[in-house]
Amino acid sequence: MSKTYLGVDIGGTAVKLGLVDDTGRVLRRAERSVSFDGYKTPILDTVQTAIRDFLGSHDVPKLEGIGVSATGQIDSRRGVVAGTCGNFPGWIGVDIKGTLEREFGLPLTVANDANCMVLGEVWVGAAKGYTDVIGVTLGTGVGGGIITGGRLLEGARGLGGELGHFRLHALDGVACTCGAIGCYERYAATTALVRGAQKMGLDAPDGRAIFEAAAAGNARTLAVLNDWISEIAQGLAGLVHIFNPQLILIGGGVSAQQELLIDPLAAQVCKSVMPAFAEGLEIKAAALQNDAGLVGAVYYFRENQ
Repeated sequence: MSKTYLGVDIGGTAVKLGLVDDTGRVLRRAERSVSFDGYKTPILDTVQTAIRDFLGSHDVPKLEGIGVSATGQIDSRRGVVAGTCGNFPGWIGVDIKGTLEREFGLPLTVANDANCMVLGEVWVGAAKGYTDVIGVTLGTGVGGGIITGGRLLEGARGLGGELGHFRLHALDGVACTCGAIGCYERYAATTALVRGAQKMGLDAPDGRAIFEAAAAGNARTLAVLNDWISEIAQGLAGLVHIFNPQLILIGGGVSAQQELLIDPLAAQVCKSVMPAFAEGLEIKAAALQNDAGLVGAVYYFRENQ
């Protein structure tokens, strides 16, 4: 008889909920805004209400536990938010694990959302069957997760794999929300692409508009896009030399751009690493999209209970 779990994926704008079975299949989904009133209502209060409503509105089978994926620096040993980059008011110090376990009476684990994205892909997505994977999500910032030898790299407190904040341009770089200079996400995030395009005087309100202009062959847009891909590739090349992965997985909305992003990025990374590291290295788009975080959170729960 199959087992059922609740997956909860807490992002900066919304919380996604899903009933997930022991094969990684999402049986039912729901979503709710956590920023509906400018965060006046604490994020975890909204999450608790969303879970209560979700479980109360369906005939839910017996749950084995809850896997939570959460934005921010998550101390996964304690299930507490250890830090953020100044994006979410009132989030640092929140005891996700203790609060939700007391409220719902079920065992629970908490892990960083980008780590969960990679775990979901390893379980039932584009990284299934791989033991050494670097996952990078490109969006407002850059998130990441690293699987090495089949295990999630978490570090001493579960904070490991914070790929957005190694320094790519430490001496002369762009200031980051974390307080440092030249962090990777200031060059590799989709927001960096938009910033670069606007600096060149292009009409570029968002990433979608940039890719549409590039697909139409606009030379100036293509030049900006190529510069951005080069920045992403240089950071990934450094990580390849440290972790020697089989696979680099690209997540985020832009990962759908196979010809304009994934293919040229793969070529640049392979050109930028020493030949032995490029042998057999694959770079491809993540597959699970919005389900990745909550599916990965359930996988993390199953692996750590």
